[in-house]
Amino acid sequence: MAKKQRKQTAQAAATPATVALTAAGTSFTVHSYEHDPSHPSYGDEAAEAMGVSPDRVFKTLVAEVDGALTVAVVPVAGSLDLKALAAAVSGKKAVMADPAAAERTTGYVRGGISPLGQRRKLRTVLDESASAHPTICVSAGRRGLEVELAPGDLAALTDAVLAPIGRA
Repeated sequence: MAKKQRKQTAQAAATPATVALTAAGTSFTVHSYEHDPSHPSYGDEAAEAMGVSPDRVFKTLVAEVDGALTVAVVPVAGSLDLKALAAAVSGKKAVMADPAAAERTTGYVRGGISPLGQRRKLRTVLDESASAHPTICVSAGRRGLEVELAPGDLAALTDAVLAPIGRA
């Protein structure tokens, strides 16, 4: 059965991420879909529900680089290269963060962590493949809610470093 998907205004889907985008005057589109808790992948589910190529839908992962929480934003079509992430921030070693620590620090739940509007702004690395697209989609701060925006706007709002951190 096809999932329902619709575009919403920022006011109808207010999250810290959409509030931050609105406050910055950034152009964006909100996409909403019915989240299926049994789906094995939040990112793949978002791409399928929105009918968008998985190359344009980016997942937000939280890792620890030399003990400091760091956000990695990579396409859902691939995975995160932890060594490349560490190198991108001049670190030595990266490991995935404890999910509870990621949720506590960002203010979002797993599967809905957005690189925008986090409780505590973390250093962010955006996979350089984002630059190949006029717009990309990232979590808007809850499962079933995505924002579509220009990758340059995302990088500017998060002070992101662009680096090759994703792998196919």
